[in-house]
Amino acid sequence: MQRKIARENAFILIFESICKKDETAQEIFDKATEIRGLDADEYVTTVFFGAYENSDRLDEAMEKHLKGWKKERISPVSLAILRLGCYEIMFMADIPSKVSINEAIELSKKFDDDKAPAFVNGVLNAVA
Repeated sequence: MQRKIARENAFILIFESICKKDETAQEIFDKATEIRGLDADEYVTTVFFGAYENSDRLDEAMEKHLKGWKKERISPVSLAILRLGCYEIMFMADIPSKVSINEAIELSKKFDDDKAPAFVNGVLNAVA
């Protein structure tokens, strides 16, 4: 699977975990693979479960750089993209930060509103 597609799949799972607070990561993952036929490669599995388990650390890292914003005001889409980007930056040394940031910006262009890419770029650059 191409990394771009895998990254999008990981983003969708992270987004679901934000929206479905009453389900565990495993339940979300299992439903996605069984019902939607999610093709979960090693990257998807690592990033989704890693971001889920480290969400407090990821949020803490990004919150330091939210100028005039509170995490509660960030859309679930942007939050999922930021968690994915922060996870790659903080835990995946084999992926250059620049790549993680650029891919997060592309996700925000595709799934978020027009102002989100600049916001995501600013936060992730500060985290990196």
